[in-house]
Amino acid sequence: MKLNPQQAPLYGDCVVTVLLAEEDKVEDDVVFYLVFSGSTLHHCTSTRKVSADTLETIAPGHDCCETVRVQLCASKDGLPVFVVAEQDFRFVQDEAYDAAQFLAASAGNQQALNFTRFLDRSGPPSGDVNSLDEKVALAFRHLKLPAEWNVLGTDQTSHGKNLNPPRTQTHLGRLRS
Repeated sequence: MKLNPQQAPLYGDCVVTVLLAEEDKVEDDVVFYLVFSGSTLHHCTSTRKVSADTLETIAPGHDCCETVRVQLCASKDGLPVFVVAEQDFRFVQDEAYDAAQFLAASAGNQQALNFTRFLDRSGPPSGDVNSLDEKVALAFRHLKLPAEWNVLGTDQTSHGKNLNPPRTQTHLGRLRS
């Protein structure tokens, strides 16, 4: 088995293609799963058969940057699940995850958020902004934030009223306005 790509961002959500070696191929009525085993988390994903020697899955989100062991498992009615092949896979921190961490740490700090003006002048081409926005939103879902964190920062009072907005994803496009 060969995984392509061999790494994914921490927030996952990218297509991973599984190329089966000749010895990995089995009968048509077999269902394949991938089990991602890390130091603290294990993920089981279903696969979609693309061709006789190719499967696809969506990489799961993970809790830390690390190399995990991926097992290709097969299941057939009436038989126990068996491991067909194994390979290492890496979860990495990318620019979208870095941006999400920065935005979370800068919540409520208007001066720190002025970097968005810089992005307007030197950021990615407009077609890439939507892609970056989606990736930052996905990364936000996988950040480990304190229970009291919210998008307005720590000072949540306005005219004596406690503002308690929901913990939510922020989008770069909304922050730019």
